[in-house]
Amino acid sequence: MFVLYGVAFLAGLLTILAPCIWPLLPIVLADVSQTKSRKRPLGITLGVAISFTVLTLSISGLESSLGLNPNVLRKLAVVVLVVLGISMVIPKVSQKLESTISRFSGILGSVGKNSRSDFRGGFITGLALGVVWAPCSGPILASIATLAATNKVSLQVVFVTLFYVAGVSIPLFGFAVGGQKILARSRWISKYTGKIQIASGVVLILTAIAIYTNYDKTLEANLLNAIPSYSSALTKIEGTKSVTKALDKLKGRASNNPGYQDNSSLFNTRTPAPGFAGGTDWLNPTTPLTLASLKGKVVLVDFWTYTCINCIRTLPHVTAWYNKYHSYGFQVIGVHAPEFAFEKDKGNVLAAIARFNIKYPVVQDNDLNIWNDYNNQYWPAEYLIDATGVIRRVDFGEGQYDQMEKAIQTLLLDSGAKAPTSLISAADLTPKKRTTPETYLGSDRAQYGYPQTININGQRNFNAPKFTPPNLFSFGGNWNIQSQYAQASAGATLAESFSAYHVYIILKPHKEGAVDRVNVTLNGKPLAGISAGADVHNGIISVDSDRLYNIYSSNSFGPGLLKFTFQDSGTQAFTFTFG
Repeated sequence: MFVLYGVAFLAGLLTILAPCIWPLLPIVLADVSQTKSRKRPLGITLGVAISFTVLTLSISGLESSLGLNPNVLRKLAVVVLVVLGISMVIPKVSQKLESTISRFSGILGSVGKNSRSDFRGGFITGLALGVVWAPCSGPILASIATLAATNKVSLQVVFVTLFYVAGVSIPLFGFAVGGQKILARSRWISKYTGKIQIASGVVLILTAIAIYTNYDKTLEANLLNAIPSYSSALTKIEGTKSVTKALDKLKGRASNNPGYQDNSSLFNTRTPAPGFAGGTDWLNPTTPLTLASLKGKVVLVDFWTYTCINCIRTLPHVTAWYNKYHSYGFQVIGVHAPEFAFEKDKGNVLAAIARFNIKYPVVQDNDLNIWNDYNNQYWPAEYLIDATGVIRRVDFGEGQYDQMEKAIQTLLLDSGAKAPTSLISAADLTPKKRTTPETYLGSDRAQYGYPQTININGQRNFNAPKFTPPNLFSFGGNWNIQSQYAQASAGATLAESFSAYHVYIILKPHKEGAVDRVNVTLNGKPLAGISAGADVHNGIISVDSDRLYNIYSSNSFGPGLLKFTFQDSGTQAFTFTFG
């Protein structure tokens, strides 16, 4: 756990270089330019640290227990910044404000220029900034946010957060002090102290307007997309084996997953296979299988779910391997581990088995018992078991198909079978470019919503923004938000700004047997022609069952803006995936 503390501290230090903190820096500079006292930078740094820490760890609890909408806190921060900005632009307002607040100095302190008010004025600004600032989220901060959202904040989670915030505070304080010194010591600047203060006040007011209109999120998203190397570098630092294990321990997960081992060789693990106990139903055929009954065979355990596009792109390889090597002693067991409640339906799974031409046995793992026995965390995931019942290779996600097939051939040869040594010719459809990340629409995981916070269940009316930033989605109209999905009312809209060759969405009609209609446009025009996905006809999606719908397909890589208008009340939307 000490490694996690250290990396959290390092991640905090590196945040000063992140595009998402840059909009914060002019405000800090504007605030500290009012005085030469170091109390001002100290106040603003502590204010940011305290408000960000408290809100990160407690906002979910406040929302659920008090029904508090975090947008209220953002609007309060806007008011604070506007008041501070006006006081810097208009001296008379500053004097009156200082006089008024000084009467309540025991509670708030004043925001004037004397040494007594320097710290308190900066602290108030820092508190406001901590409310509106959402730093670039790597694995560590994402884990903290997830645990806080599920009310699983432990003492260790608090410590990790404090180490991260400590890392943020040091360079932030250094920037504030350094900027303050440069402004104070530059002689040519000193001639324009009054004008600089007015300009600083204008910066605060403009920033407040950007926050109120949610343009700050647009700016952050654009900056992050312009410099993607920061996110990849941070993820690489935070994604080391030791940190991943520590995060799993923090989340209460087991850390003996064979996927944590080196994946550079043909065989990357040697772990006894758990078997398949705990499945709810066996399909295709219905005869249950055990690891003991498969002894002497090479077995591939494939975790999948029928609406997962990554799984769907993997299935042609898995089915081809089964068809090619089954007669040589090779067996595939498909473990259907549902991500959403409707995926537990046996009829839906049987339809998917027929649709994807799956000939091997599939076990429904509706209670995720097999998933947990394998300590699995991913869709898709492949576990290759040798003839003695030992897991020898693990692959998560798409790709590495040739290596897996060579591993299958090697294990078959070891078992005494004379299997073919040629490789299948199925195309590798793994995206080669960085696509928009998988986007959930239910409150549990709706991290890419804009500009509203999508983490409170219930009926809500959304004002559709005029612009949706890249890789984000926005609602319009009346929606019933639930943990796994968002249910549209007639006339409701959903916009998704994407970068991909292909776009998919999981939809479900309002009742069994119904056919709900959804209009879809691309960049403001009805989606039709060669860019329309297989499930779009004349700009309309006919939602006839709960499944994955192909919306957009093109030979050219995005970006683009898809807008969905729901004609029927009750259609459920679950998640976007991209390829």
